[in-house]
Amino acid sequence: MENGAKDEAMFIQTETTPNPATLKFLPGKVVLEEGTADFRDAEAGRAVSPLAARLFDIDGVTGVFFGYDFITVTKEGPDWPHLKPAILGAIMEHFMTGQPVMTEAAGPHQETEQGEFYDKADEEIVLTIKELLETRVRPAVAQDGGDITFRGYENGTVFLNMKGACSGCPSSTATLKHGIQNLLQHFIPEVEHVEQTV
Repeated sequence: MENGAKDEAMFIQTETTPNPATLKFLPGKVVLEEGTADFRDAEAGRAVSPLAARLFDIDGVTGVFFGYDFITVTKEGPDWPHLKPAILGAIMEHFMTGQPVMTEAAGPHQETEQGEFYDKADEEIVLTIKELLETRVRPAVAQDGGDITFRGYENGTVFLNMKGACSGCPSSTATLKHGIQNLLQHFIPEVEHVEQTV
Protein backbone atom coordinates (compact mmCIF):
# COMPACT_ATOMS: atom_id res chain seq x y z
CA MET A 1 0.00 0.00 0.00
CA GLU A 2 1.09 3.58 -0.56
CA ASN A 3 2.62 5.74 2.18
CA GLY A 4 3.58 2.68 4.20
CA ALA A 5 0.05 2.34 5.61
CA LYS A 6 -0.88 -1.07 6.87
CA ASP A 7 -3.90 -2.78 5.41
CA GLU A 8 -5.00 -4.48 8.60
CA ALA A 9 -8.38 -6.10 8.98
CA MET A 10 -10.18 -5.02 12.11
CA PHE A 11 -12.78 -7.09 13.88
CA ILE A 12 -14.96 -5.15 16.32
CA GLN A 13 -17.07 -7.16 18.71
CA THR A 14 -20.33 -5.81 20.10
CA GLU A 15 -22.06 -6.69 23.33
CA THR A 16 -25.43 -5.73 24.68
CA THR A 17 -25.55 -3.96 28.03
CA PRO A 18 -28.27 -3.93 30.70
CA ASN A 19 -29.25 -0.55 29.23
CA PRO A 20 -31.25 -1.21 26.01
CA ALA A 21 -30.29 2.26 24.70
CA THR A 22 -26.55 1.47 24.95
CA LEU A 23 -24.28 -0.97 23.09
CA LYS A 24 -20.69 -1.86 23.99
CA PHE A 25 -18.11 -2.00 21.18
CA LEU A 26 -14.78 -3.83 21.65
CA PRO A 27 -12.33 -2.79 18.92
CA GLY A 28 -9.61 -5.23 20.04
CA LYS A 29 -7.33 -2.28 20.79
CA VAL A 30 -6.66 -0.06 23.78
CA VAL A 31 -9.08 2.87 23.65
CA LEU A 32 -7.82 4.81 26.70
CA GLU A 33 -4.58 3.91 28.47
CA GLU A 34 -5.91 5.19 31.76
CA GLY A 35 -9.11 6.62 33.15
CA THR A 36 -12.40 6.95 31.34
CA ALA A 37 -14.08 9.63 29.25
CA ASP A 38 -17.82 10.24 29.30
CA PHE A 39 -19.48 12.49 26.72
CA ARG A 40 -23.16 13.23 27.19
CA ASP A 41 -23.46 15.62 24.27
CA ALA A 42 -21.88 16.20 20.88
CA GLU A 43 -20.31 19.54 21.80
CA ALA A 44 -18.30 18.07 24.69
CA GLY A 45 -17.16 15.13 22.56
CA ARG A 46 -16.17 17.14 19.50
CA ALA A 47 -14.05 19.50 21.60
CA VAL A 48 -11.56 16.85 22.76
CA SER A 49 -12.00 13.60 20.84
CA PRO A 50 -11.82 12.91 17.09
CA LEU A 51 -13.44 9.49 17.70
CA ALA A 52 -16.30 10.95 19.75
CA ALA A 53 -16.79 13.58 17.02
CA ARG A 54 -17.16 10.82 14.37
CA LEU A 55 -19.65 8.95 16.54
CA PHE A 56 -21.73 12.03 17.32
CA ASP A 57 -21.90 12.74 13.56
CA ILE A 58 -24.16 9.67 13.32
CA ASP A 59 -27.79 10.71 13.62
CA GLY A 60 -29.32 9.27 16.79
CA VAL A 61 -26.13 8.98 18.90
CA THR A 62 -26.66 10.79 22.22
CA GLY A 63 -23.76 9.57 24.38
CA VAL A 64 -20.24 8.17 24.03
CA PHE A 65 -18.12 6.59 26.76
CA PHE A 66 -14.52 5.33 26.52
CA GLY A 67 -13.01 2.73 28.85
CA TYR A 68 -9.65 0.96 28.66
CA ASP A 69 -10.56 -1.39 25.80
CA PHE A 70 -14.17 -0.55 24.98
CA ILE A 71 -16.49 2.15 23.69
CA THR A 72 -20.13 2.38 24.69
CA VAL A 73 -22.56 4.29 22.53
CA THR A 74 -25.97 5.46 23.70
CA LYS A 75 -28.72 6.27 21.25
CA GLU A 76 -32.22 7.66 21.19
CA GLY A 77 -35.00 5.75 19.49
CA PRO A 78 -35.27 1.98 18.90
CA ASP A 79 -33.18 1.58 15.75
CA TRP A 80 -29.99 -0.44 16.53
CA PRO A 81 -30.08 -2.37 13.24
CA HIS A 82 -29.78 0.94 11.37
CA LEU A 83 -27.22 2.59 13.69
CA LYS A 84 -24.91 -0.33 14.45
CA PRO A 85 -23.28 -0.58 10.98
CA ALA A 86 -22.67 3.20 10.93
CA ILE A 87 -21.09 3.06 14.40
CA LEU A 88 -18.91 0.07 13.47
CA GLY A 89 -17.81 1.92 10.33
CA ALA A 90 -16.95 5.09 12.26
CA ILE A 91 -14.90 3.18 14.84
CA MET A 92 -13.07 1.18 12.17
CA GLU A 93 -12.38 4.27 10.06
CA HIS A 94 -11.04 6.12 13.10
CA PHE A 95 -8.58 3.40 14.11
CA MET A 96 -7.46 2.88 10.49
CA THR A 97 -6.51 6.58 10.19
CA GLY A 98 -4.21 6.32 13.21
CA GLN A 99 -5.68 9.45 14.79
CA PRO A 100 -5.61 9.65 18.60
CA VAL A 101 -8.80 8.89 20.52
CA MET A 102 -8.32 12.08 22.55
CA THR A 103 -6.59 15.27 21.44
CA GLU A 104 -3.58 16.61 23.33
CA ALA A 105 -5.72 19.58 24.34
CA ALA A 106 -7.99 17.21 26.25
CA GLY A 107 -5.40 16.80 28.99
CA PRO A 108 -5.93 13.98 31.46
CA HIS A 109 -9.23 12.23 30.77
CA GLN A 110 -9.51 10.58 34.11
CA GLU A 111 -12.11 12.14 36.31
CA THR A 112 -10.34 14.11 38.98
CA GLU A 113 -11.06 13.94 42.66
CA GLN A 114 -12.30 17.53 42.56
CA GLY A 115 -15.89 17.83 43.59
CA GLU A 116 -15.63 14.99 46.11
CA PHE A 117 -17.18 15.80 49.44
CA TYR A 118 -16.86 14.15 52.82
CA ASP A 119 -15.96 15.06 56.38
CA LYS A 120 -12.26 14.56 57.18
CA ALA A 121 -13.36 12.54 60.22
CA ASP A 122 -14.83 9.98 57.77
CA GLU A 123 -11.62 9.62 55.76
CA GLU A 124 -11.02 6.01 56.82
CA ILE A 125 -14.58 5.03 55.80
CA VAL A 126 -14.15 6.85 52.47
CA LEU A 127 -10.87 5.04 51.74
CA THR A 128 -12.59 1.69 52.38
CA ILE A 129 -15.52 2.68 50.14
CA LYS A 130 -13.12 3.67 47.33
CA GLU A 131 -11.15 0.43 47.68
CA LEU A 132 -14.32 -1.67 47.48
CA LEU A 133 -15.53 0.30 44.45
CA GLU A 134 -12.15 -0.13 42.73
CA THR A 135 -11.71 -3.85 43.43
CA ARG A 136 -15.24 -5.23 43.49
CA VAL A 137 -17.64 -2.87 41.71
CA ARG A 138 -15.85 -1.11 38.84
CA PRO A 139 -14.54 -4.29 37.15
CA ALA A 140 -18.07 -5.75 37.07
CA VAL A 141 -19.60 -2.50 35.84
CA ALA A 142 -16.94 -2.21 33.09
CA GLN A 143 -18.10 -5.62 31.83
CA ASP A 144 -21.48 -3.96 31.21
CA GLY A 145 -19.87 -1.00 29.41
CA GLY A 146 -19.99 1.55 32.19
CA ASP A 147 -18.22 2.99 35.17
CA ILE A 148 -19.07 4.14 38.68
CA THR A 149 -17.04 6.73 40.56
CA PHE A 150 -17.14 7.98 44.12
CA ARG A 151 -18.55 11.50 44.57
CA GLY A 152 -19.09 11.84 48.30
CA TYR A 153 -20.08 10.51 51.71
CA GLU A 154 -22.32 12.30 54.17
CA ASN A 155 -24.39 11.16 57.17
CA GLY A 156 -24.20 7.46 56.22
CA THR A 157 -25.03 8.06 52.54
CA VAL A 158 -22.58 7.25 49.75
CA PHE A 159 -22.97 9.33 46.57
CA LEU A 160 -21.83 7.74 43.30
CA ASN A 161 -21.67 8.93 39.69
CA MET A 162 -22.77 6.40 37.05
CA LYS A 163 -21.31 6.71 33.55
CA GLY A 164 -21.42 5.02 30.18
CA ALA A 165 -24.00 2.24 29.91
CA CYS A 166 -24.88 2.70 33.59
CA SER A 167 -26.07 6.26 33.07
CA GLY A 168 -29.81 6.18 32.49
CA CYS A 169 -29.96 2.38 32.60
CA PRO A 170 -33.33 1.04 33.80
CA SER A 171 -31.57 -1.47 36.07
CA SER A 172 -29.11 1.08 37.55
CA THR A 173 -31.34 1.72 40.57
CA ALA A 174 -31.43 -2.01 41.34
CA THR A 175 -27.65 -2.19 40.86
CA LEU A 176 -27.16 0.70 43.28
CA LYS A 177 -29.68 -0.36 45.91
CA HIS A 178 -29.34 -4.13 45.91
CA GLY A 179 -25.83 -4.71 44.62
CA ILE A 180 -23.57 -1.87 45.66
CA GLN A 181 -25.47 -0.77 48.78
CA ASN A 182 -25.56 -4.36 50.13
CA LEU A 183 -21.86 -4.85 49.38
CA LEU A 184 -20.83 -1.62 51.10
CA GLN A 185 -23.12 -2.26 54.11
CA HIS A 186 -21.61 -5.73 54.51
CA PHE A 187 -18.09 -4.33 54.87
CA ILE A 188 -18.87 -0.88 56.34
CA PRO A 189 -21.65 -0.81 58.96
CA GLU A 190 -21.70 3.01 58.86
CA VAL A 191 -23.11 3.00 55.28
CA GLU A 192 -26.89 3.36 55.35
CA HIS A 193 -27.75 4.39 51.77
CA VAL A 194 -26.23 4.68 48.30
CA GLU A 195 -27.49 7.45 46.00
CA GLN A 196 -26.72 8.43 42.41
CA THR A 197 -25.50 11.93 41.58
CA VAL A 198 -25.87 13.57 38.19
